Amino acid sequence: MVSKIRDKETGAVTVLDTMHTRDEGIRAGTTAEGLANLKPAFMEDGKVTAGNSSQICDGASAALIMSAEKAKELGLTPRAKFRSFALAGVDPVRMLTGPMPATQKALAKAGLSMDQIDHIEINEAFASVVLAWEKELKADMSRVNPNGGAIALGHPLGASGTKLLATMLNELERSGGRIGLQTMCEGGGLANATIIELLG
Repeated sequence: MVSKIRDKETGAVTVLDTMHTRDEGIRAGTTAEGLANLKPAFMEDGKVTAGNSSQICDGASAALIMSAEKAKELGLTPRAKFRSFALAGVDPVRMLTGPMPATQKALAKAGLSMDQIDHIEINEAFASVVLAWEKELKADMSRVNPNGGAIALGHPLGASGTKLLATMLNELERSGGRIGLQTMCEGGGLANATIIELLG
């Protein structure tokens, strides 16, 4: 990959010829012992460590979203449709519980139950988010983040939503599933959930 960077003052152009071929967030040498010895991040006797939290990583993503009529007009073939979308807010002090009511609202709007969802992507800024969500929603965890979540793969702030949407869509197509659910915290006690259905 070649990038050209122009100096704003002098106008000189620096050419960079660098290819990133390895995801820097994945640490192949990680062991259970190493994770168990990590110090708590927030409180001296706390449970949250760098090992059960996502790392902030670089990332970019995009999704092309339009009506079925517009897609037909442009000669495009839609891959999926939105079944429902929901927002929820919870006590900001207990902010990491937002995906629970967001998921429940999205399921109700779509007229679906959790056992009808083929694939789930939940952004795991912290492991406790997914564990609390699982306890409340009674989800089949074999359907949740089957290719790894943010703790394993990273959390690109500002790009996580469409990154998870693309991951979910691709995995539904690969696995032969039909309906996918994505949910994530937004910060400050807010969360959202989206349900899509494959077309074709």
